[in-house]
Amino acid sequence: MEKLRSTDYKLLFELIKNSHRSDRELARVLKVSQPTVTGIRNKLVKEGLIQEFTIIPNLSKLGFEIMAIICVKARPSEELTEKAIKVTMSNPNIIFAARADGMGKNAMFISLHKNYSEYSSFIANLMMEHGKDVEDYDTLLISMRGLIVKPFSLKYIGDLDEK
Repeated sequence: MEKLRSTDYKLLFELIKNSHRSDRELARVLKVSQPTVTGIRNKLVKEGLIQEFTIIPNLSKLGFEIMAIICVKARPSEELTEKAIKVTMSNPNIIFAARADGMGKNAMFISLHKNYSEYSSFIANLMMEHGKDVEDYDTLLISMRGLIVKPFSLKYIGDLDEK
């Protein structure tokens, strides 16, 4: 991977704040030409620094009432890792999954649910199918309709450049 220049980072942070802006507008903000912005954007995509351009919807307005953060202690094995990847990738409720370390757990995932009943069925089905691989798990349920002090967004990372 080619070393990133200051302008590369600035464009990346501007895109994190709002990827909907045109190259013309970004060029004006960065004080470079529009073709320069297009070239840098293409380079960032090619090198994998930008994985996708997507939106972050208002989850509550989409009908999701619960976000679950589930920390798991599983019996580690290559076979289980492959199985976990298959399960998480095939389940659209799971929006993030990773290995983890802490609180006696070694994996975690975040899932979204329309209501508690849906969440309860989700966990019951997972445990019925894969419970033999799980030694322990803890769940933190977050109300998407309760007080949300700072809504989920990656745009805040863009502000790190200014500090």
